[in-house]
Amino acid sequence: MPYAGPVIDAHHHLWDLSLGAHPWIAGTDPAMRSLGNLDFLRHDYLPEHFLADVAETNLAGSVHVEAAWDRARDPVEETRWLMSLPRPRRVAHRLVAYVALEHPAVADHLAAHRAAGPVVGVRETIRWHPDPAKRWTEAGILHRADKRRGIAALARAGMLLEVLMNPYQSQDVADLARDMPDLQIVVNHCATPVDRDEPGLDRWRHGLALMAAQPNVAIKVSNFGAYTPDKSPAGLRQAVLTCIDAFGPARSMFGTDYPVGRRALSYADNVAGFAYAIEGFSAAEQRALFHDNAHRIYRF
Repeated sequence: MPYAGPVIDAHHHLWDLSLGAHPWIAGTDPAMRSLGNLDFLRHDYLPEHFLADVAETNLAGSVHVEAAWDRARDPVEETRWLMSLPRPRRVAHRLVAYVALEHPAVADHLAAHRAAGPVVGVRETIRWHPDPAKRWTEAGILHRADKRRGIAALARAGMLLEVLMNPYQSQDVADLARDMPDLQIVVNHCATPVDRDEPGLDRWRHGLALMAAQPNVAIKVSNFGAYTPDKSPAGLRQAVLTCIDAFGPARSMFGTDYPVGRRALSYADNVAGFAYAIEGFSAAEQRALFHDNAHRIYRF
């Protein structure tokens, strides 16, 4: 029987384009050119739009992840804006924000976020790739001394670190997890396996194993439909289980990356595809993957 229990969507975004706070959606951020045509995102996405997508899903809550708010502006604006919205059904019940971890006043900035809303972590983008067309950042960000100081402040504050990465950063993430065992790290989007040839897939699987060897790393199996050309249930199952086989059902979580994930799958197909992929797990493990792990890690 397909899973019908409670669901926490561990990864989605909201925005109001009239705020002018998301230049990447407007196509003016060259670092994100690898995302391709973003016309499908160029409309407001507010709680009512998210709930319309969720439809009949047994939603128990969601985690909002920073949506690349204009880095020239105060990032706490995003948290304050989110808290100004109606959030029924525990939409955006927990927030993962952006902070410039290298800033000397990072501890104060973290405190400002927490004073403004239920912020439990920070996301850092570390997506270097040898192909400039797929490159978002410089290499080696997690080994920079200034970033490490900020991450240490994050750990002292009892907050988690999310990483938007690709498999080339797997060793860096594993090194950080080993060096800071009290820091909870959450990998976004299946570790973003954008290289679909055999060497790329091998790099992905090897990277998942490297990170999963560190007990303080978890993974969001979010927007998994983007990482397989085969959108059949069997194709989606393979993408999902590659992550869960590495991290296990106690450190893997369901997420959609909506509305970005709409390019690959409808919301219903995200839920149905994930449910099909995990139907061989026990009832308790299925609930953990869809709900309990996110509930624990994000402190619902």
